[in-house]
Order: sequence, then structure tokens, then C-alpha cells
Amino acid sequence: MTETQETWLTQESYDRLKSELDGLIANRPLLAAEINERREEGDLKENGGYHAAREEQGQQEARIRQLSELLNSANVGVAPTQSGVALPGSVVKVYYDGDKSDTETFLIATREEGSEGAKLEVYSPSSPLGAALVSATVGETREYSVPSGKVVKVTLVSAEPYHN
Repeated sequence: MTETQETWLTQESYDRLKSELDGLIANRPLLAAEINERREEGDLKENGGYHAAREEQGQQEARIRQLSELLNSANVGVAPTQSGVALPGSVVKVYYDGDKSDTETFLIATREEGSEGAKLEVYSPSSPLGAALVSATVGETREYSVPSGKVVKVTLVSAEPYHN
């Protein structure tokens, strides 16, 4: 995430992500100790354990930065209350290219919002589909481009606030 954008999260998702962040931060001293241990094993050029520990440290630090940014910009527990308009935090039902039998129901939110084991697909409001739908009203048709360059028409059938 290069630019800060507000993210809608349920309290459950915020708590889960905060717990993950706290665990990663608590693990920093253990990982640093492991790196020091591996460093003392000898020649760093041929020390696979040292390089693996350094790579793990880099991945964890990147995740810490990602979670910190996400949680700092999160709008927690404030779901939309309006029905009939696709907003972040809405469960929407759509159909594609005028085919009313080709429907899909999903949540407009961040991937982090989707709770583990949930059966509801999640599309980011900044994804092509999510961006096309944000602020659409029921019955409205919008267009967006897929990676192949094809333009897809999507029609909003319903939009309801998300409830856990």
C-alpha cells in the first residue's frame, strides 16, 4: 500500500489483525536472537540458516508495516447503514453483461476483512470490479476493464450492509 486509504473493518477482523501484528512484534527479539546464533556458526556466505533467518525477518517486517498501515487507517465497526447503494462494507449481488442468470454475491471490503472460513467472496473497493460498483444504486449498470482489456458490464441487483 503506497498511498494511505481508509479501510472498513469489522471489530472481529480488526481484533484478528491486531493480534497478528502484536504476535509479529513480540517475535522480533526471538528472530534477532536466532540471526545472532546463526551468524556465530561461521562463514556467512555458506550459512543457509543465517540467510533463511534474515529472509524470515524481512518478510515479518514487511507484514508488520502492512498491518500497521492498514490498522492505522481502519474505520472499525462502522458499516454502511444504507441499503440499495454499493459502498465499502456492503454485501452486493450483481449480474454480468446483461445475463440475469450470471449472478454473484460478494462483500466490498479489503481481503483482510473477509473472516477466516467465510463463504462470502471479498472484492476490494480499489479493484476494477469494486471501484466500478462503489456508489452504484440498485438497477444501475457500470463498466470496468479486466486484465485482458475486455470491458465487462455489471449491474447491481442489491446492496445491503454487511452483518457478521
